[in-house]
Amino acid sequence: MTTKNIALEREARAWLKRHNGADEIINIVPAMEEYYAVKTYHLYTAYEAQPDFLGSILFDADNNWIYNGGDLCVNEQEQLAGFIVNYQERL
Repeated sequence: MTTKNIALEREARAWLKRHNGADEIINIVPAMEEYYAVKTYHLYTAYEAQPDFLGSILFDADNNWIYNGGDLCVNEQEQLAGFIVNYQERL
């Protein structure tokens, strides 16, 4: 079984359909450090002078992910993980 390589290497913004509340744009920032083949992405609110940190999503070599935070429900976590895994750079 072949897993897809995650192509998101730079900061990106994703539309998040919130479970409770207004939808919003989330800033996804790849962490500079990688430990033991784990890719980490930090999540922030976008377009604010003082963005709120919403947690992090960590991916292993097989693209299994885990959310480290308390601000996003499972559906919201899945939306952002899906965005990261399926990200394609615009030409």
